[in-house]
Amino acid sequence: MSTLVNSRASGAGRTPTLPARGRRTRTGSLPGAVVTTVVALLWLVVVAAPMYYMLVVSMLGTDAFLSSNPWFPFGDLTLANYAAVLESGFARYLLNSVIVSGGATLLAVVVSVFAAYAIVVRAGRLTGLFFQIFLIGFAVPIQALMIPLYIEVIALGLYDSLLGLILPMAAFSLPITVLILVNFLREVPPSLIQAMQLDGAGPVRILRSLAVPISMPAIATVAIFDFITAWNNFLFPLILTQSPGAATLPLAVFEFQGNRFADVPPIMACVALSILPLFALYIVARRQISTALAAGFGS
Repeated sequence: MSTLVNSRASGAGRTPTLPARGRRTRTGSLPGAVVTTVVALLWLVVVAAPMYYMLVVSMLGTDAFLSSNPWFPFGDLTLANYAAVLESGFARYLLNSVIVSGGATLLAVVVSVFAAYAIVVRAGRLTGLFFQIFLIGFAVPIQALMIPLYIEVIALGLYDSLLGLILPMAAFSLPITVLILVNFLREVPPSLIQAMQLDGAGPVRILRSLAVPISMPAIATVAIFDFITAWNNFLFPLILTQSPGAATLPLAVFEFQGNRFADVPPIMACVALSILPLFALYIVARRQISTALAAGFGS
């Protein structure tokens, strides 16, 4: 008994030690961190290697490209390929892409804001049916509708025009745009809308003063997403246009490649110039895209 009392007394002043669980956790997580780092570096190489190859080859002459290793160029770099691309009418195709992408984005976002507001605020059987119709767009591939779309564009007199590209691109952007905005607006507390209704605010005022300001992160995200999608669209310009005056950059790159099939450096210069605006847009808005997309799909 005295031994037990003495042992308790001797241990009474000791500070209890915590198990080394944290140390084991940190040690155990080290292999996982190493694997994650290695995978991230490999992915960086996979993404950066084509960009590096494109930029280096675009600044090589044809003879230097054929006689040296493009990965480790030792010849003189030149900007002559970029000058040749600019002299081939690149500015006109760039302007067409800006007009088509900007017009399709603006139209899709405006229509989607009104549609999402009606679906969320005026929830009912009819608006729910409209929402389901929008979602059907995800199940219908664009290629399956190209023949009816081609006939309709010709019937409306919009063939080989920028408007004939803007309208279809905006229409096919509606499903994803409406889905993101609907999910975002559903996170708005109903009490805010009810408070404005009690103050006598109508649907237009609620949309202008509450729904649009709160949804600006999602609106910016879908605008960027729709713009990038329209910018990279190749199928619509290929089928719905035939003259250089209505061609966009993806089609121009395709035709430039056909004219210089064996001359790789100018082709790489053309590709580099065509993706430069999108690259700059992504650098500026990458955080906006990730955060607002997560918020839009969160519900």
